[in-house]
Parts: sequence; C-alpha cells; structure tokens
Amino acid sequence: MLELGDRIAVTKDGIRREGVLMPSVSGRVVIKMDSGYNAGFDPERATVELVAKGKALKIPPPPPPPRREGLPKVSILSTGGTIASKVDYRTGAVTSQFSAEEIISSIPELLEIANYEGKVIYNILSENMKAEYWQELARAVGSEIEKGADGVIVTHGTDTMTYTAAALSFMIKTPVPIVLVGSQRSSDRPSSDAAMNAISAAAVATSDIAEVTVVMHGTSSDGFCLVHRGTRVRKMHTSRRDAFQSINQHPIARVDYPSRDIVILGEHRRRGEVELEVKDGLEPRCALVKYFPGASPDLFEHYITSGYRGIVLEGTGLGHVASDWVGAIKTASDAGIPVVITSQCLRGRICDRVYDTGRDILAAGGIEGGDILPEVALVKLMWALANTSAVDEAEALMKAPIAGEISPSTPTTV
Repeated sequence: MLELGDRIAVTKDGIRREGVLMPSVSGRVVIKMDSGYNAGFDPERATVELVAKGKALKIPPPPPPPRREGLPKVSILSTGGTIASKVDYRTGAVTSQFSAEEIISSIPELLEIANYEGKVIYNILSENMKAEYWQELARAVGSEIEKGADGVIVTHGTDTMTYTAAALSFMIKTPVPIVLVGSQRSSDRPSSDAAMNAISAAAVATSDIAEVTVVMHGTSSDGFCLVHRGTRVRKMHTSRRDAFQSINQHPIARVDYPSRDIVILGEHRRRGEVELEVKDGLEPRCALVKYFPGASPDLFEHYITSGYRGIVLEGTGLGHVASDWVGAIKTASDAGIPVVITSQCLRGRICDRVYDTGRDILAAGGIEGGDILPEVALVKLMWALANTSAVDEAEALMKAPIAGEISPSTPTTV
C-alpha cells in the first residue's frame, strides 16, 4: 500500500516519472519530482509502482560543520521561513523544518567563508512573529556576540523580515555585522534563491559592515545581492527574487556573485566602532492604522479606548487624514498616547505644514515621522515607549535618528 512520502514511479503514455508521493484532494496521484516541480496524474490512465518506502528516504541529522583554522566565527540563528523550508508531505505545503546545521550542510560553499555555530531560536513562518519573539532573538544575538561571534546571521521568513530587522536595529548597538537573510523560494525548488542569499549573507557577516542589515537578491537573476540597512528596507513584491528594496536611501553595499566581492555603496558603521549594548524592552500595545478615504475616526478611537499606548498613523501624501480625524488625534495626545504621522507613499517624506489639515494635525499633537517607513515607525514606537519613563521622552526619540531610520533630507533619486 502506498503512503505519503513514498517514492513512486508513474508511467503514462510510455513516459516514466519518479517522485515522492504527496497529498491530493482531487483524487489524482501527485508527486514531487527531483526537479522540484509537482506533477499530477489520473490514476486510471497511468501505471503507478512503488520505488522505495518513505522511511528509506529519511536523512539523518547532519553532523556539526567542520572547523577550519584561520576563518572567522559566525553564528547562525534560525527562526524559520522559506530559506529553512521544504515540502511537508502531510499537507503538500512548504513548511519550516531546517536547522542551522541543515542549512550549512545543504550549502557547502558557506564553509569556505567562516566557521559556524548554529542555534534554532524558534521555527515559525514569519507571519507568526510577535514582539516577544523579537526580544528573545535580540537577547540571543547579544549572547552570541558576547561569546565572540565575528558576525551573526539570522535566517528569517521574508514576509515580516523587515519588521524584525527594524526591531533588532533599535534594540542592539552592535560592534559586528548582524545580517538577516531569507529566500523567496524554498530550497527544494530549482529556482530557489536560498543558496546565493545565504552565501552573500555570510560574506557580509564577515565584513566590516557592523550594522543590522538585510541581504537579498538585487535582481531577478543571480548576478548580485544587495545589502539593505535594517531600518530602510521593504519587501516590494510577493514572489520576485529581487523583492527587497531600500526606500529613501541607497543600499549600503552590493555583494557580487559568485565572487562574493563586496562593493560599498553607502555610509555605514564599521566593525568595532561601538561597544555591544542590548536594550530589549518593547511595548507591544502599539498599533499601525492606515487611513483611507471615507474612513470613520471610530477606527482610530478604538485603539485609544482599548488600552493601546502608541499609534502610528499611515496618512495620505504628505501625511494627511480627513479633518474629522483631527479630534481623535487630539484625544489620543491629551491621553498621553503618542500619534506618529507617516505616509502611505513610502518614498519621500511627510510635511504637515503645507496644508491646513496637516497644520491641524500638528496642533492636535501629531508627531511628524519625516521619511521613516510606517512599519519601522511602529517598531521604533514600541521600543521608545519601553525605554523611556515619560511620554515626552518617547516623543523626542521618535523625532531623532537612532538607527538610520530618519534622515535630515530625502534623496529624490531613490
């Protein structure tokens, strides 16, 4: 009897194909072929035979990676995501399963760059991320640096990786590179970007770029990866390999592939310039509210009455909302709830001094966010509220650049 995970051969019209039997809700025989693609067959029009039982295909955990003299030490902290994913034959979906050791064993080129120690911090798809997980991760990163890591790589799902990058940027002042990396396509797909991204991340982790960065494909081909500042990057496409872009700032660097040469493109903090400092406090009771035409201020007032301590408002254009929202902004400000104004436009900066509505928002207590990204403002507000003793101190932090998230002027060419 065939079972999910068995390796089978399906012959149809004289063509024989092998693969692993996957779940099917259509009554068809579905296999995952060695190419990484799935194929489905009508069992009444094909011949199916068992090649090997699933248990014969189980691979034992890989041994610890070998150490080579003279190479730097890099810690890989795994949180899950597509870069650490493969097919789950219970559901037919992609799920996080790889440990850090498995990532290293599947990408042997990593061993040319550094010696590694791996640790699974948690194993989730990134939509399940929470503020408390960012805190746990920050403490783990700090611990690895204290133990002598020359760099830290965090493998992460791409959907919320920029939130985590921002959180680490505010929570950790680092003397060594901290690199977040993921992949848009799982490791068992022929078009996977996992290997190139991971190799480029390792190159950055052993470089002089001592900031929190995100390293991902720079084009849809395999020419280079870009190194994005952790507070200036956004995922701009659902599935393209070059989905990540720096916003309102040029990338810090480019990693050419396969040479692994790093070409510096922007200013950055260098290795050893600061001492390690971890401030892992976060106030999770903060909200990101997106304004839309005709939206009732009741949406905004919900957060005021529900115990939230801070609100980031994603307004239109220069940072606007309808005039009937101004009273709700004043209510929040009067209650000691900071309201940070950002823009849905992403590129450019807000200015609430141009139009009457903007001036009314400022008079009501709204805090201009400059050119900060809305999601970065949310994470920063969580951090600011947890690391100050008074609301006015948190408001002052929101106006000041802490981790490169705000600039005094925004380039028009990025």
